[in-house]
Amino acid sequence: MQSEIKQAIVIRTDLEMSRGKIAAQAAHASLMSYFEAERQDRQVAKEWLDTGEKKIVLKVGSEEALVKLFGAFKYKGVPCALVSDAGLTEIPPGSKTALGVGPWDSKEIDQFTKGLKLL
Repeated sequence: MQSEIKQAIVIRTDLEMSRGKIAAQAAHASLMSYFEAERQDRQVAKEWLDTGEKKIVLKVGSEEALVKLFGAFKYKGVPCALVSDAGLTEIPPGSKTALGVGPWDSKEIDQFTKGLKLL
């Protein structure tokens, strides 16, 4: 039996972004990661779309933690995307703001995110 499919969005909290900025960065992460998942396995991406597009939004407190998490997912072969901001509004250009993971098997996502708190 296949596990549930979900997407995880991880947001940096140390940047103290406004709610609107967080929403925009989460949207970037979700779309970028979805397209990665679709390239990797169209069936998983389609199943996620057909079953309600489950997402979970989590937080980390530093760029180092975000980049380390991104590296772990890349190493494991889980589709993911790291968002770097253009720097046009609230934060410096190139700041890594968010990470999108999946949609993918929940068990593989939870392996690296189980210790993170909800945003």
